[in-house]
Amino acid sequence: MDSPCNEQPQSSLLSGIQSPADVKALPEKSLPQLAAEVRELLINTLSHTGGHLAPNLGVVELCIALHRVFETPRDKILFDVSHQSYVHKILTGRAQRMNTIRQFGGLSGFARRSESAHDAYGAGHAGTALSAALGMAAARDLSGEDYHVVAVAGDGAFTCGVTLEALNSIASTTRRFIVVLNDNEWSIDKNVGALSRYFSSLQETQAYTWLKERANYFLQNLAGDKTREQALRLMTAARSLISPLSFFRELGLTYYGPIDGHDIRRMERVLRLIARHNEPAILHIITRKGKGYEPAMQNPSKFHGIGEYDVESGETNRGAHPTYSEVFGHCLADMADGDDKVLALTAAMPGGTKLDIFRDRHPKRFFDTGIAEEHAAVFSCGLAAQGYKPYLAVYSTFMQRCVDMIEHDAALQSLPVRFCMDRAGLSPDDGPTHHGLFDIAMLRAIPNLVMMQPKDEAELCCMLKTMNGINDRPSAIRYPRGEGEGVPLPEHPQPIPVGRAELLHAAPDASVALIALGNMNRLATEVRQLLAEQGVSASHINARFIKPLDEECLLKTARQCRLLVTLEDHVVAGGFGSAVGELLQREHVQADLLCIGWPDAFVEHGKLSQLRELHGLTPLVVCRRILQRLQFTPAASS
Repeated sequence: MDSPCNEQPQSSLLSGIQSPADVKALPEKSLPQLAAEVRELLINTLSHTGGHLAPNLGVVELCIALHRVFETPRDKILFDVSHQSYVHKILTGRAQRMNTIRQFGGLSGFARRSESAHDAYGAGHAGTALSAALGMAAARDLSGEDYHVVAVAGDGAFTCGVTLEALNSIASTTRRFIVVLNDNEWSIDKNVGALSRYFSSLQETQAYTWLKERANYFLQNLAGDKTREQALRLMTAARSLISPLSFFRELGLTYYGPIDGHDIRRMERVLRLIARHNEPAILHIITRKGKGYEPAMQNPSKFHGIGEYDVESGETNRGAHPTYSEVFGHCLADMADGDDKVLALTAAMPGGTKLDIFRDRHPKRFFDTGIAEEHAAVFSCGLAAQGYKPYLAVYSTFMQRCVDMIEHDAALQSLPVRFCMDRAGLSPDDGPTHHGLFDIAMLRAIPNLVMMQPKDEAELCCMLKTMNGINDRPSAIRYPRGEGEGVPLPEHPQPIPVGRAELLHAAPDASVALIALGNMNRLATEVRQLLAEQGVSASHINARFIKPLDEECLLKTARQCRLLVTLEDHVVAGGFGSAVGELLQREHVQADLLCIGWPDAFVEHGKLSQLRELHGLTPLVVCRRILQRLQFTPAASS
């Protein structure tokens, strides 16, 4: 493990892998060595770049077997979520670029159609693989072609409603379709729910398989024809009682497994068998998340998605300040100490949202629905209808799936569900599938909803207290990924009046008003200082609320200044600045408005500083844009 990242000895097998054809050409006895070299490359490379280590260590043998049996890009292999596609990338000619993964201009941390012809379908959210693969299979059938379509999904994705909807349609849509169920009992965190327990029970059917084989031997060698016929009928009946495989059989899928997902030879043999049959099939494999790296095997949740780490110890560097997620978890748990109606919910990510803090202190008031955001949202509405105070914490990029529920179930019925959107704004290294840049535009048109964003972690605590007092309608809060600002937390957080902005800096005779939302207040402070150096006086307002806006404050400010500048960690289209512009138009206030935020585009992956520099969200560029706008803006008349 001491070799430099991405460097392989000249005698290594991996240095000769430029395409799946090279994997096929290897003798079977060399495959364990190839798997070991792939693991070494992953462990060393990701220690520098960060990424999804544990999931990829668990599918090394699976990916090797898939590429020995199937012919990509002709055959289509789709990875659900696709965070476990690193090995696939390595085996399809991208090994030499692995040191660029999740880096600006480098490989994506997910499958991406534009990156390689071998990436049949891009993803980043759970539950999409089976539906997309089924669409490809239907297209193949319509075109009269005969390539294979393989969907690889973890057992966590089978708790996702979209996956179950696809399963329901497979047998009625196509006769050639392969699902690989990668069962490691983990998604981001430990899997929960009835389906997780069901897949665990499937592992126990190996005992039934052994019993059937022994019984067949006995019948074939010792019993007569009539006895054999009666015994076979009895075995068939017993199977439906002993084995839970009837679930897949009733869906029209032939079930194979469970088999060892780290046995390349056996997986290759079974996959070739399945590929010859003209029937929808599911192969159930058992894998170990983090296999081959002891720290990842001991703590799969930590190494699911991790930043830079020390290879020898597995230790990561903690930031100087607690993260917003950690502050959220502690503040909510503290609030629940004094309010037994406070509940916490998440969709398969107690660790990511830091609701594990709440779970440890209030286990009976914590609910994990698995990867089922829509269910979690409506489930929360049911709790709220009975007088409880549910706080649903989900990443902003996954809360997108709840928009219908927020409108139809929560807002329409005035149910006080608290929607807590972690990772709002940029999620830099993960890229466009994980950026939380669209939640404001999606939610602010919904009537009867309160929406807010704190400028720092202290204000986050106060806003959670605010939400706790909103009992006649739903509310939403968005907060960014990563460390807070380092401000001290209030010992007794006080609620903020709903719809009240905060004046952070009042400048006499200000020609510019900087109206910042959330973590963009730091940028506003730096811009204000640069403007002052240019002789331009600017006031600074912390907006705090997206809905309702502090209309009195904003309209008063608009009548006094030549230029209003909104700053948000969100796309400009339909965002906070758009809401301010609509207010000015509705009230017939003639004021120049400059909206600063992310472009109407999918923002790539990279470091936060690189992306802000690329898209002009730096103090210097914002200051220049303001000065340029002022040159063409006449002084406001009273």
